Amino acid sequence: MGIINTIRKQAKAYLIITLGLLVNALGWVLFLIPADITGGGVSGIAAIIYFATGFPMGVTYLAINVILILIAMRLLGASFGVKTIYSVIVLSILFSFLQGILKNPIVHDDFMATVIGGFMAGAGVGIVFTQGGSTGGTDIIAMIVNRYRNMSPGRVILLCDIVIISSSFLVFRSIEKVVFGFVVMAVTAYTIDIVISGARQSYQLFIFSKRYEQIAERIATEVHRGVTIVNGQGWYTKEDQKVLLVLVRKHEVNDVFKIIRQVDPKAFMSLAEVMGVYGEGFDRIRG
Repeated sequence: MGIINTIRKQAKAYLIITLGLLVNALGWVLFLIPADITGGGVSGIAAIIYFATGFPMGVTYLAINVILILIAMRLLGASFGVKTIYSVIVLSILFSFLQGILKNPIVHDDFMATVIGGFMAGAGVGIVFTQGGSTGGTDIIAMIVNRYRNMSPGRVILLCDIVIISSSFLVFRSIEKVVFGFVVMAVTAYTIDIVISGARQSYQLFIFSKRYEQIAERIATEVHRGVTIVNGQGWYTKEDQKVLLVLVRKHEVNDVFKIIRQVDPKAFMSLAEVMGVYGEGFDRIRG
């Protein structure tokens, strides 16, 4: 049963990652590319090469990422997850496929294309990040630089994006296009933060039930979250009782509710949003 649940959970994660990659690709192909606007990252490099030469964006994106991954594996070791490689391959295929069938722009206003395209690109990357994936690109460059220089990954990625977007001036000879590129970068970064912070939102549950053992066992095996049993006493009844304390992510709350409804519909519980949860299975304390 545990293996089946793990397989289902991984399948769901890859499905969500694929959805995020599709949203990202649509943002580029439907809005940014038709408006001759680029953004940051390897997608931005691939877009600039496409604008300059007409060479398919998907092929360029794949080639650059393959080179970066091989260099990183040489310098950092084979520590890249399967999800990153999967994301790079799928996004390359989506770029090539969508560019082949979607020729006409949806909007003809550059600023609107910039905002919508940046939002979709950021939302797609954010969705991938929430599932533990990565789209590679400048993330890999940041890891390499951070290994040998005392520079934060965020600063490296920012510098890379600035250089990439600024270089679009060599193709378009337009300051306006460069400015739109920086707007894409800002909208994308903001959207990524919103998506990730929403997915990392955590909740604390107190569950009062005589069937606490069954509930605790199912939460541990099906939701894969730890459960703490607290000894309590009802003031009115003066009876000893066990209270379950559970910390879960926002998207896991419904799974816990489903278990409680099935085991003990009369259970009493409280739900509260918490500012942050640090430790195994949640966020890492950064110092």
